[in-house]
Amino acid sequence: MYNGEGKSLGTSVFPTLFYRTSIPSQRKFSPMLRSIHFFICSLICVTAFAAPPDDQYELGPDSMARAAGVPVGKVEQLTMSDSKIFPGTTRDWWIYVPAQYDGKTPACLMVFQDGQGMVSDTGAFRVPIVFDNLIHKKEMPVTIGVFINPGKLKSQNDPKAKPGNRSFEYDTLSDQYTRFLLEEIIPIVNTKAKLTDDPEGWAICGNSSGGICAFTAAWERPDKFRKVVSHIGSFTNIRSGHNYEALIRKTEKKPIRVFLQDGSNDLDNEHGNWPLANQTMAKSLAFKGYDYQFVYGEGTHNPKHGASIFPNTLRWIWRDYKKPQ
Repeated sequence: MYNGEGKSLGTSVFPTLFYRTSIPSQRKFSPMLRSIHFFICSLICVTAFAAPPDDQYELGPDSMARAAGVPVGKVEQLTMSDSKIFPGTTRDWWIYVPAQYDGKTPACLMVFQDGQGMVSDTGAFRVPIVFDNLIHKKEMPVTIGVFINPGKLKSQNDPKAKPGNRSFEYDTLSDQYTRFLLEEIIPIVNTKAKLTDDPEGWAICGNSSGGICAFTAAWERPDKFRKVVSHIGSFTNIRSGHNYEALIRKTEKKPIRVFLQDGSNDLDNEHGNWPLANQTMAKSLAFKGYDYQFVYGEGTHNPKHGASIFPNTLRWIWRDYKKPQ
């Protein structure tokens, strides 16, 4: 059972629920009253067993499997043993090259934070599958995918330890992560595939703290990244991210396109209220006249909603992209 915040109420409530709705003696009620009472009890039980808000969001055909005859791109895993921008960290990362890349024509680029979950064919987003399907249908350009895990501190010898540098890398409002991409990741990608120099052909995507990270990359370097996709973005006061709504209003409009997604049952904690923060971001983008879209549902802090609409998100982000002449 779940309350309005999507939190489990456990099973201990059920004895009390049925006790409070039990009928002491049906002989004391008229047939009409018994019918009304039965309806109320049924309504309470249906509400008690209602599915979590995320269960309404399901993957569509562009995410579930590659259609027949769709060429399959190649994914290569790499490891970075250290970083000059984030010293003392190691990380795994992946490069996806679509089958349609011919080695001559420069391709577009899309970077993903928390890469391991995004690149998996069995994960929530299944990005390679979606890319294969949409590129085949010419609903997005030929695009190289780069999937990067947050840095793990070398001091964390336990392979099961959670990445210790994630919040620092993702939530900090600076150009540090963007420089990491431009100075340490992209040069390696360029040895695998030729990327377009057109900033309109560069996109970046993330969930939660990875979402605000994506926005920061484009905010700091719109000369490189012009397209942003943020799911359940952490535009709250983890590391001053709540200031973006004011910065957007007071800063000259930047040439970036922004997609935001969040749910009404997202987090509400000491850092702030995620639904309110995303709504405020959308209002600020609208006030300043940005090219943006905000999809607001009922989900929790969960990738299901963002993943279910991801193919359409890509169609929107790339909808008018034209190759440089």
